[in-house]
Amino acid sequence: MFKIVSKLLLVFLLAFPCGLISVGHVHADSDPAEDSSEDTDAAVDEEDDEEEVVVEEDQLQNAEGDENDNEEPSDITSHTDADTTILFITGEEFPANEIVRFLVGFTNKGSEAFTIQSLEASFRYPQDFQFFIQNFTALPLNTVVQPQAQASFEYSFIPAQPMAGRPFGLVILLNYQDAEGSMFQTAVYNQTVTITEKEDGLDGETMFMYVFLAGLVALMLFGMYQLLETRTRKRIPVKIEKGTVGINDVDISWIPQETLNAMNKASPKTSPRKRTKRAAGVDQ
Repeated sequence: MFKIVSKLLLVFLLAFPCGLISVGHVHADSDPAEDSSEDTDAAVDEEDDEEEVVVEEDQLQNAEGDENDNEEPSDITSHTDADTTILFITGEEFPANEIVRFLVGFTNKGSEAFTIQSLEASFRYPQDFQFFIQNFTALPLNTVVQPQAQASFEYSFIPAQPMAGRPFGLVILLNYQDAEGSMFQTAVYNQTVTITEKEDGLDGETMFMYVFLAGLVALMLFGMYQLLETRTRKRIPVKIEKGTVGINDVDISWIPQETLNAMNKASPKTSPRKRTKRAAGVDQ
């Protein structure tokens, strides 16, 4: 009875919303006055949007003009008497979130001294090297390199963890000036490199996978144990305990013989037939 009532209730719950959807369609006639007011409001909104777009375009043009005015043509180049080399101490692999060290060698082949101002490095967008992805702090040097002399400088940086697995342009610049104070700049390294991801340790996803697999194995073992235990319980025969059948099964050797004789005299054994005859005689 309960199952029938539950099925009827389920059918009612499914059919009731469908009936409401089919019956409850409401049609609203549009008012001409409201339509005309809505049209006028839409026209006013379009005019306001056009004015805002014009103002924004004017502002953008003004901003671009200011930027063009503020920008100065950068014509800093390298000197012909300066020669640079680079050596990556940690190798030419760039693991994310790991220190990358390199040495920059500077050779003064001219007759005038050079003053090394700073050494800087940055990651650029590979399709447009004018767009900076990660800019590192410039290392101030202020070192004078005499004519026909050499100098080396060490620099280190750490690529960011989110950059792992993607290529970026690595630009390393050395800024220096001559005896007259003219500034020069040499691109010691300007190539596209790939930031690698270090896989030595266990990350969170791998650890979670191992824990999940261990729990799954433990659950399977527990299920097999329960299955085997139920089967062994079914195979074990049930032992039925039986009580004493007669007096011969009871050990009465410890009872004195006098007590046994008194017990036999007090309760003589009679057969059921004799008992029935005695009972019939009493009734008569």
